[in-house]
Amino acid sequence: MAGLLVLAVLSGLAITWLDNRQGWDDTGITAGLILLTSGGFAALRPARPWLWAVAVGGWIPLLGIASSENYGSLLALALSFLGAYSGALVVRTIRLFR
Repeated sequence: MAGLLVLAVLSGLAITWLDNRQGWDDTGITAGLILLTSGGFAALRPARPWLWAVAVGGWIPLLGIASSENYGSLLALALSFLGAYSGALVVRTIRLFR
């Protein structure tokens, strides 16, 4: 679990680094990466989807608010929660019907 959490944090930091690069202006790809990454981690360990959402998607709003008071970057965290809870729901649904 700890190793997976470290990997989730590193993935979130990598997405944040990509999003803040000079010349990067593709919000859709960033949003998709956040959604799929948090969903993937939650599918691997569906017991705590909130943990994966914060680990992956918390970095963009943290940096956005701290550096330029960009409160709109909280949408990245909302997408991360959507992805994580969707991933957990899919796994729980599959387990239910097995």
